[in-house]
Amino acid sequence: MLVDGKWTENWQPVQAKDAAGGFVRQQSTFRNWVTADGSSGFKAEAGRYHLYVALICPWASRTLMARKIKGLEQAITVSVVEPALTDQGWRFGTYPGSTPDHLHNATYMHEIYTRADPHVSGRATVPVLWDKHTDSLVNNESADILRMLNAGFGSLASGPDLYPEALRAEIDALNDAIYPNLNNGVYRAGFATTQTAYETAFADVFASLGDLESRLSDSRLYLHGDALTETDIRAFVTLIRFDAAYHGLFKTNLKRIADYPHLQAYMLRILGLPGVRETVSIDHIKHGYYSIKTLNPLGLVPLGPALGWDQPG
Repeated sequence: MLVDGKWTENWQPVQAKDAAGGFVRQQSTFRNWVTADGSSGFKAEAGRYHLYVALICPWASRTLMARKIKGLEQAITVSVVEPALTDQGWRFGTYPGSTPDHLHNATYMHEIYTRADPHVSGRATVPVLWDKHTDSLVNNESADILRMLNAGFGSLASGPDLYPEALRAEIDALNDAIYPNLNNGVYRAGFATTQTAYETAFADVFASLGDLESRLSDSRLYLHGDALTETDIRAFVTLIRFDAAYHGLFKTNLKRIADYPHLQAYMLRILGLPGVRETVSIDHIKHGYYSIKTLNPLGLVPLGPALGWDQPG
């Protein structure tokens, strides 16, 4: 991680843990906002903003999905880091599906953070929303960026309202249940440092999956009915990675998503939405997660599983 703008030691997935040995995620530190009228100091303008993402990362993939669904591909440019995590974290390079740093020609993501703040401390995470006009880091919290892409870009955006006012209380409540138990639950299981912490996270993950399977059993298209919302994006990015990575590497192996008929159908329904498949790379997902040395010291990447849906078309 960065300490006062300097890279220290080698990258480690667990940088904080609770008293029970559970994984604790770092809080995002850049929390500015883009608004249509610019009252926040960051005005929505075509071509002004840039997303830094990793295709392995579910948090970054939230923002890529929203950019597609809201029709913002021409308004917001993108750079994609390589999937494998190096000793200096995310790196730009030539791995298929990744890109150079289009703005600053950086080698590592942590260089983007120190460009924004020469004395920054913390992990250099993705996604990052960057302002080209002021050459500054706007926001590195995926939940914020997801909401900005939905409503902050005004007439530049199109597509469905992912956070409709009538559903906001329900969306917030389900987000608050899914995040600790499923989105972060798989990480709590995979990066647990005690058996107790692992078993607690394992139970939370499968309780959450069971709840979602039951919720979808009434033939609704999405988690809040027939309209796609941000909750569906937040759930999808975990579900689509589950069988390929979390089930094996993170030891959340009670069931696969393929064993939940309603969840599997729901996941594939979202995958089939225009543009969504372009944000999913099973190759990046497997090469990225299996590059984590603490979980897979030899770096061997499995050839399976046979997912059935992971080919274009």
